[in-house]
Amino acid sequence: MSKKSRSKLWFLVHSWVALPIWFFVLIVCVTGTLAVVSKEILWLTYPEMRHNPPSDEAERLPFEQVRQRLEKNEPSLDISSIAQPDGDYFALNVRATYPDGRSTTLYVNPYTGAVQGSAPSFDFRQFTRALHGWWLVPFTNGFSWGWYMVSLLGIPLLVSLVTGLVVYKKFWKGFFKPTLRVSQGARIFWGDFHRLSGIWSIWFILVISVTGTWFLIQAILYDNQISISSYVPAASIIPHKEVPLTADGAPAPRISLDRAVATAQARIPGLEASHVSFPANAYSNLFIEGRSWYPLMFQTAEINPYTGEVASTHLLSDRSKLEFVTESMRPLHTGDFGGIWIKLIWAFFGLVLSMMVLSGLLIWSKRTVQATLAALKREARTANTRPAAPASKPVMNNERAEASL
Repeated sequence: MSKKSRSKLWFLVHSWVALPIWFFVLIVCVTGTLAVVSKEILWLTYPEMRHNPPSDEAERLPFEQVRQRLEKNEPSLDISSIAQPDGDYFALNVRATYPDGRSTTLYVNPYTGAVQGSAPSFDFRQFTRALHGWWLVPFTNGFSWGWYMVSLLGIPLLVSLVTGLVVYKKFWKGFFKPTLRVSQGARIFWGDFHRLSGIWSIWFILVISVTGTWFLIQAILYDNQISISSYVPAASIIPHKEVPLTADGAPAPRISLDRAVATAQARIPGLEASHVSFPANAYSNLFIEGRSWYPLMFQTAEINPYTGEVASTHLLSDRSKLEFVTESMRPLHTGDFGGIWIKLIWAFFGLVLSMMVLSGLLIWSKRTVQATLAALKREARTANTRPAAPASKPVMNNERAEASL
């Protein structure tokens, strides 16, 4: 076999080995697209997840009234937190524990405080995010190898973006004169589609590849006990002597959740409190969390449940420049920061990216199959034209007899 033929053979082997990687990338893209809107898909399926206003004029209850109605209607529940998911079309998520020790998340109507249902322990949203994020590989000691396997794709995705822009000369013309030939065969159509979708998805591919690469770096840092966070938790335990007591020696009543939220909003201008965690015991603080003018990051405040004083805060101004970037990575990757329209934009371009990977897979596989068939035909022709080995002269009977004498 000539050197050129060996080179083509190795290229074919390389192409066939690359096909499973293409399939893996396609599955990651598809599951990521589903994960973006997985909660909205559940919202369409399960009415108990919806906010369900009793009338058009109904107003949402503040957290304190929701807590009071829950305690009145479900006195056996031990409530630990109340949260409003991203999107006011969702019911409140209330984390609670039953007397038998079962913990669950309840869907609570934000207008009436009524319990509409409970979340399963593992649902479609958790499944798609686990399949997309770490390939369902369990976390045993640090990040799972599935997490590394998926996040590692951020690097070739970024490289493919850069090389694609280099190979496709004057790619910006695709914005003004898009070309998609639908009547010249599948090969031409998928090639045009691949280039066109890549051009219009440049920003999205850049965001996904950079944030995906950050998840890889995050896992490496965590598994090597390296922290870049400047956050230092405050002493959130209230000293025993500072806990006010009633006449019978029990801890004094706590302040209302409305007062705690108002105190946090006074300290953090523009705060939209979306999550309230109750004190775990008589010596713990209330925890208020929410977004403000910068939707990619949360700000928090710990409130003394007896005095209403702010015990500690974690604000945007407390983050370093590096933290400002790294803490923005996850919401940028998932699109979970601006309500339903941002999610739909992320889901649409996720679908485009999935179709672009599919088109590349089809082009690559067809080219590989054609090259393999061509190589087999060449080998067959070479075998047919190769001169046959000369036949040995037959020995006649008398010659054989003479040779035996």
